[in-house]
Amino acid sequence: MLTDDSRTTTQQLMHTAAGRTLAVSRYAPEVLPDSGRIVLDTALEPYDANQVWISLAPAEARLLAGMLLRQAAALERPQAPRPGRIEVDPVAGDLYAIGIRSHALTVDQPVDAGGGDAAPTPVELCASALASCTAHYAGGYLDRHGLNREGLHVTADYIMAQDRPARIASVSIEVTAPGLPPEREAGLLAVIRHCTVKNTLDNPPDVRVSLNGTPTGGAS
Repeated sequence: MLTDDSRTTTQQLMHTAAGRTLAVSRYAPEVLPDSGRIVLDTALEPYDANQVWISLAPAEARLLAGMLLRQAAALERPQAPRPGRIEVDPVAGDLYAIGIRSHALTVDQPVDAGGGDAAPTPVELCASALASCTAHYAGGYLDRHGLNREGLHVTADYIMAQDRPARIASVSIEVTAPGLPPEREAGLLAVIRHCTVKNTLDNPPDVRVSLNGTPTGGAS
């Protein structure tokens, strides 16, 4: 926490390549319900004299814009975050801000696809969800059996389909667990093969799309 103001909430941190740490938050509604204010804070550095200045690379500026946008959206749409609800707002070009409860992420596209490469793509986050869910289940297995997590590492290599519709065609997951005894390998594999994200991919959910609150006529 950069700020010691107890009235702020939902602080997001951003570390710039120039060595500056920025914090974006908003006043807690239970303390100042009508303030409608977003707080941008940074720590005083030794090289700061009479004023604090901040320099940003273009990608960092877009990321900061996304963080500010998420806080603004939270003030404008003050309904309490609920499990299973994701909020997405445009920032600039192909950069979008994603709100997940009190957390904020961004997605973008590579430069060769017309984006600014300020963040991962949605497809990369999709593969990342599978890899991180695998790591979560693997770590939980090691903990339950009193085994060391040190060296636990998960990689995911994905290949896009060459035909339509656009989609990920295959994902290869590699789990490295140096602290796992050979007699526990089958058990760990059984657990990670049934992580929640993999179960979702194996049993695709019913996805329904609506426009301006009106259903478009079925799953999509």
